[in-house]
Amino acid sequence: MGLDSVGGALAIHEILSKLGPTDTAAVTYQVWREAFGMYPWPLVRQVKRCWGRLKSWLSANFPEALATLRKGASEDEIKSLEKSLKVKLPLPTRLLYRFCDGQDLKREKVSGHLLGSPLGLIGGYSFYNHLVNVYLLPLHLVIRETKRIVRQLGFSRKYILVASSTYGQKIFFFNCDDGQLYVGTRNWANEDEMIPCVPKELIRLVPDFGGSQQQDAMLLWLEEHGHRLHSGVIRLREEGKIRGINLFPEKAPHCSIAITNGVKVRASAVLVPEFCNLQDESEKFFSSYSMRMSLLPEGCCIYGMSFASCQLYRRHLIFRANDIVVNDINEEAVIGKFPLLRPGEEEFVYESCTPLSSSSGSVEGCFTFVPGRLADPKGDPFDVELARFPLQLPDYIF
Repeated sequence: MGLDSVGGALAIHEILSKLGPTDTAAVTYQVWREAFGMYPWPLVRQVKRCWGRLKSWLSANFPEALATLRKGASEDEIKSLEKSLKVKLPLPTRLLYRFCDGQDLKREKVSGHLLGSPLGLIGGYSFYNHLVNVYLLPLHLVIRETKRIVRQLGFSRKYILVASSTYGQKIFFFNCDDGQLYVGTRNWANEDEMIPCVPKELIRLVPDFGGSQQQDAMLLWLEEHGHRLHSGVIRLREEGKIRGINLFPEKAPHCSIAITNGVKVRASAVLVPEFCNLQDESEKFFSSYSMRMSLLPEGCCIYGMSFASCQLYRRHLIFRANDIVVNDINEEAVIGKFPLLRPGEEEFVYESCTPLSSSSGSVEGCFTFVPGRLADPKGDPFDVELARFPLQLPDYIF
């Protein structure tokens, strides 16, 4: 088993340095196991595997974010948090912090503006001037921010703040009593309006150290995040020199793909919990959607003729809530732009947002293009399909 992912009062290599010439693989394993002897061993392996998958993906794809992960916390540091906040962490979350004490938050200038660094392990999204990128907080910030925010709002003592965005008001709270993870909404000052982030039926808490099947929402959440990264459901997005984990899904069933006359359109959406208003029946849920357009290498093909470019003219978007049409948009351009597509060029990315009265909805429609350019059309306009994609309250919220 790898030693570099283990936390404790001393780093494992420091412990081994005191053993002298007996530093063998067997001794290394024994010391490592004794460091976690108070935890159910199957749970230790499960947590180690969870962090191992996350770190392996970061190492291969996003090493600058890997560098922000802190060494594991010690038992004393965890007990200090519990004493300070008057909570008791479930075993899975305790172990998660034993292996990795969150991230070091960094600030840096991006495009001339002081923004939070885009290196959050959980990632985020952007639309218009709203930017989100979520970090896992280290224990010392969990204590500070929990006291500052949760206590000031009069929340129950069972909640601690475990993750947040450096860009905006997106905050995740962990309930130490029921093991659920919650995300704040527009009315995040009201604990009754937070949304659970993990299916409740998957959470299993055992109140003593003898159980071996514990799993709380923090562990389930990070395991699912690792699965989505490794499977390519979510990916890195690069915009100029800025790289970050982007939460817009890239694969079916949450991402639709359609190709019409050589024009490829991919589309997906994410829930934006920080804009959801559970008190407003007409705008209870809020989503951001991303539409990515590109031209295949063979160009725009219409009636057997191939064109080296085509340009968007109009959009027709149909929004549904529970299969009932609630908005029908038929206008020129997208976000005020008329993108010109050419083979081999990067996708044109169009991102916007919409409220929804229901937790289940969808978007579909079409885009009207002209072959060539709007200023010099080479043929008649043609419609490009936007295949239906879901707007919904997902099982897992990141």
